Amino acid sequence: MKIPTLPALALVVASATSALAQQNFDKVEIKIAHVAGNVHLLEGAGGNIGVSVGPEGLLIVDTQFLPLADKIDAALARLSPGPLKFVLNTHWHGDHTGGNPHFGKRASVVAHDNARKRLLAAKSTPKEALPLVTFNQTVSVHFNGEEIKITSLVPGHTDGDALINFTKSGVFHTGDQFLNHRFPYIDLGSGGDFLGYVKNIDFMVSVIPADAKIIPGHGALATKADLIATQQMLAETTALVRTAIAEGKTQAQIRAAGVPEKYKEWGAGFINTNRYLDAVYNALTAK
Repeated sequence: MKIPTLPALALVVASATSALAQQNFDKVEIKIAHVAGNVHLLEGAGGNIGVSVGPEGLLIVDTQFLPLADKIDAALARLSPGPLKFVLNTHWHGDHTGGNPHFGKRASVVAHDNARKRLLAAKSTPKEALPLVTFNQTVSVHFNGEEIKITSLVPGHTDGDALINFTKSGVFHTGDQFLNHRFPYIDLGSGGDFLGYVKNIDFMVSVIPADAKIIPGHGALATKADLIATQQMLAETTALVRTAIAEGKTQAQIRAAGVPEKYKEWGAGFINTNRYLDAVYNALTAK
């Protein structure tokens, strides 16, 4: 049996994302939860949205899908009647930027240089969806009494990922560079790199304080212990695949061996166990 390469899987994932974007969102409920300090979390369909609420108005991190924009607006109105001033995008994928055309009409969009480039390359992207402010290292937004520091990461999930730190509230938003107890998706077509993803997780573990609250790209609100669990999973499973390759095992045999029992539930999300193992195998055998 021929096992799909990651570029082929990227097409599968893209098709799945497209299908999701076309689903009926009528039944989606936007749930609101306070995280810490000025920061709240909105959960609906697509990537988790972080919200800064304060006397200067509203700032949001990511915008989910466009059909949910009115529901997101209603949730924001429940948090504050103040104006939306900024939209920060963690990366360019449509489940995180789909609402940009709506929110970008009244707020400044900020994202990594490469996120803007990839949105521009998608010819259907309207002008309102494009970041007006971009960066390739770090940039800060001073808003609602705190510095919101945005740091670019090395190519991992994509080549335009950013880590967002609400410095006074003690909250970090990781985008899809960290998924809570789920295997990662490495978008090679968007410049992603598995080994870079591992480096980014290691970097975040090194800079995020023990008591911080972490909003992952998908999944439940997390703690540093959850982030460390991902670091350990990546290290352990990568070591297993590396050993199997050294022993002459084939990709099919590595798939068949699977992952340790404690990580099997991590494959219940968007990326199943086989796709994850393929990502590790292809990264370790790339020339």
